[in-house]
Amino acid sequence: MIFYLSFNYKKTSEPNVYYKVYLEDEVLGVIKSKTELENYIDKQGDSIKEKLGVLNVYAPTGIKIEKIATYDSEVSEVEDIYALIEEKASFTVKGYQFTIRKYSEETEKEIVSYIYTTSEDVFTDAITEFINAYVGEDVYVSFKNNEVVEITTTGSRTENIYIDENITIKEKYISTTEKIYTDSKELSQFLLFGKNIEMKEYTVKAGETIEQIAYNNEISVNELILSNPTFSGENQLVFAGQVVTIGVPDPQLSAVLEEYVVEDQEVQYTTVEVYDETMNMGKTEVRQEGENGIVRVAQRVRTVNGVVTYVDPISKTELKPTVNKVIALGSKYVPSVGSTENWHWPTDSGWVISSGYGWRIDPYTGTRSFHGAIDIAGTGYNSNIYAATNGVVYRNGYTSVNGYYVIINHNNGYYTHYGHMIRKSDLTVGQTVAKGDIIGHVGSTGAATGPHVHFSVWVGIPWRGYTINPLSMY
Repeated sequence: MIFYLSFNYKKTSEPNVYYKVYLEDEVLGVIKSKTELENYIDKQGDSIKEKLGVLNVYAPTGIKIEKIATYDSEVSEVEDIYALIEEKASFTVKGYQFTIRKYSEETEKEIVSYIYTTSEDVFTDAITEFINAYVGEDVYVSFKNNEVVEITTTGSRTENIYIDENITIKEKYISTTEKIYTDSKELSQFLLFGKNIEMKEYTVKAGETIEQIAYNNEISVNELILSNPTFSGENQLVFAGQVVTIGVPDPQLSAVLEEYVVEDQEVQYTTVEVYDETMNMGKTEVRQEGENGIVRVAQRVRTVNGVVTYVDPISKTELKPTVNKVIALGSKYVPSVGSTENWHWPTDSGWVISSGYGWRIDPYTGTRSFHGAIDIAGTGYNSNIYAATNGVVYRNGYTSVNGYYVIINHNNGYYTHYGHMIRKSDLTVGQTVAKGDIIGHVGSTGAATGPHVHFSVWVGIPWRGYTINPLSMY
């Protein structure tokens, strides 16, 4: 007889299917339902959804929920797991990360920054507002609509408008501790002013001009206009008691405008001094009155955030010849003491003042500084540089900032400085030069974005005395 001993037999049960929750490598607990936890996180995030205008809130990026099979029946409540997550990490929302890469000339390294938004439109609209601020809305709209401007005589044609930095976009879960932009105007203000978004008010004093207001607040005229969109330009009339906005732009991007420009420029006549041994020393006589000429110049101009960084001369046509003024002096002797009047312009005609005398954001370093000179561009590589008036060569050298340069002592209290020459001048220290003598040639050595002359006027020995606006001498 066969007996089956089955009176203690019990069928084995199926394992439980649960979910183990990890934060990074730390186990927070086991729950019954992944969906229940996700829904609870979303429900508890109503304040985040209202603030950012999003539909859902998600777990932190470090959360991992792993499906497991176990015979252990002990599980945690989703409320307890949520509390642990909230204590240790921040929740996320779906949005967009814009990665901005730009090369720093100052550090010679790539700088990477990130901007987070809830939609692509927030960023693209902010970029449009940023570009409009520097190139003008009408110009940008015409460019986007491919409206071609035909230049019959003079005028300008936009050839390109773009952001110079490399920008990439990807959709991702963004931590709610990050600054997440939901409004394009707020983002455009950040792109324009960086951390300097807080503006201050300035009350105009009697007799002040736009230029004086900018100088007194250590900003450029263009930056003052940027902070006051109602201003039409640097000739805007202001009155005593008027309140204007002072903002210090710190642009986070580079809005590039490339134009083909044709314009007629007046060529200032030169006063030529001739020596007549038949006249007593100190006596002068006007032999010929001067008359300004006119040239039509065509140039390609590159502007970055409203600052001219490169001028490429294309052509120059003389429309009216210049007639020089001729003054006879009562001696053939070339004095080493320069005149304080009738200075010679330091470049050929067709010039453009690419950067004036005053506060600015340096186009080379991107830092704010006082520019104690004028930058004269537009005459092209290897064009002549002239001595402003008689004097003696004080220095002839090279620095990483000025490139090849010459300093002339005019022995009348003034010194002139000519920088960024294409190569070292043939002049020797102590050599006497006459007004209008060629002392070098235009280059872009040193800290320069393109060919131009850095021309400064010092009262007293350079870097011991002080600079004045060179235009005041003409």
